[in-house]
Amino acid sequence: MQSGTAGKPKGSMDIDYRWRGELTDDEVVELTRSHGGNAEAGWWDRVRAHSLGWTTARSGAALIGFVNVAWDGAEHAFLLDPKVRPEHQHNGIGTELVRSAADAARRAGCTWLHVDFEERLRPFYLEACGFRTTAAGLLNLRES
Repeated sequence: MQSGTAGKPKGSMDIDYRWRGELTDDEVVELTRSHGGNAEAGWWDRVRAHSLGWTTARSGAALIGFVNVAWDGAEHAFLLDPKVRPEHQHNGIGTELVRSAADAARRAGCTWLHVDFEERLRPFYLEACGFRTTAAGLLNLRES
């Protein structure tokens, strides 16, 4: 497990970022609901075993951020479910979560880190996190 404090990104609190940090399903559900997301109890308990890993961000004992990394077992990793509590957004926490996840995927031998996002998040992923646009396809399995 890797841990570290990224100092004080823009806010005034110390934040502890941990790769594969301890995390409960209840914490992920509460974090998701904190910004209006639809959280299903038991989700994290089902997903955890299939992840390459995840990064947590904590202020004291409180979970204030999270990102999950799935992978294909080889070169491709997938950034999923990034979350930061609304009162802590726009302080560099999300960027640090993504950086930590990318570093861990690189150490695991992955070559590519994929992400998809809503248009409103384009500046975050492309400018703050360094992703670049690529040609991709998307199939809505509920509509086809």
